[in-house]
Amino acid sequence: MADNKVQISTSEKIYADSLIQAGKDGAMKFDEILADLNTIKEITSQSKDLVEVMENPAIDDNSKYEIIDSVFSNHINNKIINFLKVLINKKRFKELDNVIQAYSDELDKINNIKRVEVISAVELTKQQMQRLTEKLQNKLERNVIISSTLNKDIIGGLVIKIDDDVIDNSLKNKLENLSKNII
Repeated sequence: MADNKVQISTSEKIYADSLIQAGKDGAMKFDEILADLNTIKEITSQSKDLVEVMENPAIDDNSKYEIIDSVFSNHINNKIINFLKVLINKKRFKELDNVIQAYSDELDKINNIKRVEVISAVELTKQQMQRLTEKLQNKLERNVIISSTLNKDIIGGLVIKIDDDVIDNSLKNKLENLSKNII
């Protein structure tokens, strides 16, 4: 999660903000917008040809609009289809994934959510995850959503990633620090 954090450009943020505004205005619900964006992401990730066509400057916009209508009309709201057409018109379709990420990040802020990555050597029990979630929520004063990964290389303990901050409480890290102090 924190490792694949992308740099969001100003234009991508502006497009994401327009979607946020659509949610605030009641044109669509925030979760509906996110669901439609995730549907688009899923379809485009499965069809590199579709993405290449949408990003190809040699293909006229009207042809791209027809393709967008045929591919997405049964899957997503017309307002989001029109949003895709704006991206095509402005030659910004290649920024779609980052726009989706920026929208998701902004929605997390609105919903007071902080996404945290937890890396452990062994799978955490439900009780351990619950306790960890509660502690992080108290510390961060936000609702916490944890994505958990296993990495046996850390030997024991936890590595917690919150944005760019890393709390390394792993046994591997403690052993490395101990060996540095001995030498």
